[in-house]
Amino acid sequence: MKRIVTVVGSRPQYVKAILVSRELAARGIGETVVHTWQHYDYEMTNRVLEGINIGLPQNSYRALLDNEKMPEARQFVIRLKELEKCDKETEVAHYVRRIKAVVSGEKPDCVLIYGDTNSTLAGARAGAEEKIPVAHVEAGMRSFDLSMPEEVNRLEADRLSTIYFCSSGVSVSNLKNEGVENGGTFRVYDTGDVMVDMLLRNSLNAEESSRVLEREKLKEKEYYLLTIHRASNTDNAEKLRDLLGAVSGLGALVVFPAHPRTVKAMKANSLEVNGKKIRMIEPVSYLDMLKLEKHAKKILTDSGGVQKEAYCFRVPCITLRENTEWVETVRDGWNVLAGTDREKIMEAAGVPESVFSGKQHGNLYGNGHASEKIAEILKGL
Repeated sequence: MKRIVTVVGSRPQYVKAILVSRELAARGIGETVVHTWQHYDYEMTNRVLEGINIGLPQNSYRALLDNEKMPEARQFVIRLKELEKCDKETEVAHYVRRIKAVVSGEKPDCVLIYGDTNSTLAGARAGAEEKIPVAHVEAGMRSFDLSMPEEVNRLEADRLSTIYFCSSGVSVSNLKNEGVENGGTFRVYDTGDVMVDMLLRNSLNAEESSRVLEREKLKEKEYYLLTIHRASNTDNAEKLRDLLGAVSGLGALVVFPAHPRTVKAMKANSLEVNGKKIRMIEPVSYLDMLKLEKHAKKILTDSGGVQKEAYCFRVPCITLRENTEWVETVRDGWNVLAGTDREKIMEAAGVPESVFSGKQHGNLYGNGHASEKIAEILKGL
């Protein structure tokens, strides 16, 4: 392959794509990045890349996220705010039109997509409609819960893909069970996880440069870290109220970098937190988040990526969902599915740290070279 169109739209996807983009450029593969602006909160989007110690390729992600260098982005933001009131298919169709216009003009050898967002699905549809092979990073992930929009996106994106980059052996097995095996028109690879690449490259950088613990006056292993952003929790006022009530009784300070979606939901439902028990703070940079994760007593989250990062840091995780696509972390005992059940949350939070010293822990998601493997595979196809 000589030319690729990459589709990104959410903050975690920017992080995943940075390393792959660098490796593609190092191998002489041209890349055009389509930024859907699915997450249009400019300050939070721009902040995610602060301090990341990775040399960016020439088509710099900073330029893509900079309104001054990309004036048309303001128009996209206006349109996307209007899309908040639309259904999923209207939103996805909007992205598909934009992506197809780029794909039609660039005529790439492949459309590269990441994860499980609406942007992911749109990229898969655009590639398929333009008869361009689709390569999916994080292919084969399954929660087996079709009530989750992300699960539906994963299934359809994989159906439209022919090149599969899997984060773990479990993902490879999931695809095999669905009739997708390496051979013929399908190419299935267990590459490891790109987010783990980024974590391993930046954990020391975060440790040395982040001052978030000092800024928030936090002591290592004396606070819980909380993140909530999924629609299943934020769009249900009763669930969100139960979650905030449960975590406020954990017996230690809860640090809560609040996602804009969650803040909006709290305001709409007149929900407040006890500032002495839950400290709401502004969204933090990637490096600050790594440091908060690494030194937390435990992590409570509904984020798939944070579950995985907690496992890598050997920090016990309490998942505020009934299921997870990262089943390996539950199997190894480092992750507990608690949903919004107060008793389950309190029970999981009360497990002593000493219990985890003997639990299984391995390199489930690779050795930090997934991005290199992906780029090398694409080069050879």
